[in-house]
Amino acid sequence: MPWKECNAMDERLRFVARLLDGEKMAVMCREFGISRKTGYKIFNRYKDFGIRGLENRARSPYRHPNKTPFQVEKAILRIKKEHQSWGAPKIRDKLIKEFPVIKPPAASTIHAILDRHGLVKRRKRRRYKAQGTDLRHAQVPNGLWCADYKGQFMLGSRKYCYPLTVTDYRSRYLFACEGLESVKEAGAFPVFERVFREYGLPAAIRTDNGVPFASPHALFGLSRLSVWWLRLGISIERIKPGHPEQNGRHERMHLTLKKEATKPASFNFLQQQGRFDEFVEVYNNDRPHQGLGGMYPGEVYTPSAREYFHPGTPEYPFHDRTIKVTQCGRICMGRRKINLSTVFAGQHVGIREEDDRIWLVSFMDYDLGFSDQDEHRVEPMGINPFAPKL
Repeated sequence: MPWKECNAMDERLRFVARLLDGEKMAVMCREFGISRKTGYKIFNRYKDFGIRGLENRARSPYRHPNKTPFQVEKAILRIKKEHQSWGAPKIRDKLIKEFPVIKPPAASTIHAILDRHGLVKRRKRRRYKAQGTDLRHAQVPNGLWCADYKGQFMLGSRKYCYPLTVTDYRSRYLFACEGLESVKEAGAFPVFERVFREYGLPAAIRTDNGVPFASPHALFGLSRLSVWWLRLGISIERIKPGHPEQNGRHERMHLTLKKEATKPASFNFLQQQGRFDEFVEVYNNDRPHQGLGGMYPGEVYTPSAREYFHPGTPEYPFHDRTIKVTQCGRICMGRRKINLSTVFAGQHVGIREEDDRIWLVSFMDYDLGFSDQDEHRVEPMGINPFAPKL
């Protein structure tokens, strides 16, 4: 079977679907006429980003972390060292004088470079710390939850089913196994809201970097779902791309789920969901778990003391103003419209002038980036506060 670019998406879907059904990688690569390296790359892309990971990718990234040439960045740092009192606008004017043939970076970009190297003096402000403990090895229930989609499979009705699963890291308790029609966030929100209402809120949630938990084209990879979690005081923990073993306890549950509740697949979603519900009951209350010393997850898990709530408007008392992000993802300051990201639509952010005509944009406890009067966008901070833990 040739690997044609014109129907590459369909080919990748069939390739991944058959791997999820248990067929061997080497056999599949020979049949599709691709190398094993390419086969593993496609499969890992699916595990990290879901169906969207199988789409044809643009060659240039949406946001390049090193878009400022090294020589220009070095010149910026040199000028700042020679003139410590100068801010980004004055440094930019100096760059124009020294390098007239090179397009100078925006003042907000220069300010972000200085901030990344610790050359910006920040005004102190009150920090709003999200509740939580050490997230790497949570020793108590609700210290860390894990969420993921078990690989999609086809029902008898020829429709694909995408099971969304949520577990507690410490007790292995399975909160939900919901068969959805896609990995879109519209289907995920009701599942998490139901779980939050019934069991309370965790300190953190660990996921992969795929949709809807993350968005490859948004600021810091955030999604509407993860922004909602932050509003609820839930910290975000992401695994390293291509390393599902970092969510190993959850992946082990998926193996059991696949064996006991998906083979053979039911005819429709209602029948399949019935099998999922039965699996959840048995897994929690009738199946001894070796990692728990033979106890059931239901004997170890206790609901969270943090009840689900509807978050109010965040306060930014040490910022100059609080602005609500428009539905198209913009911050409106008078006649100026600054592009932020649609994942923050409807959220309130804090704006503060850090330097002459340069504004810091913050969301809750996180400083997102800088904007200036010339560039109608937010320049991300040098360090991603939501980067996957390596």
